[in-house]
Amino acid sequence: METYYSPMDLPKFEEIGKDAPELAKKFFEYYGQVFAEGDLTEREKALIALAVAHAIQCPYCIDAYTQACLEKGSNLSEMTEAIHVTTAIRGGASLVHGLQMRKVAEKLSM
Repeated sequence: METYYSPMDLPKFEEIGKDAPELAKKFFEYYGQVFAEGDLTEREKALIALAVAHAIQCPYCIDAYTQACLEKGSNLSEMTEAIHVTTAIRGGASLVHGLQMRKVAEKLSM
């Protein structure tokens, strides 16, 4: 089935730098540093990235970080829990923005 997002595009990600090679080089250097082992393990960083990928709804990132999580030793239970954390934060953020709606509605109703 053809979709807007093609799984064949993900392996071509580095081609994004064709027309701006210096910027791409800097981005990929930064990206590599961010995901290197530090105070957080590579596995923990991959779980965070998987959760963020769901928050921003990027199918390429979901594919990439699902694979990265598995390669770094995460299991389906951990990955699912990370997505539930994302869901709770997104849901809470939507609800708290309801206060903005209430303020505007109350102001306009006066």
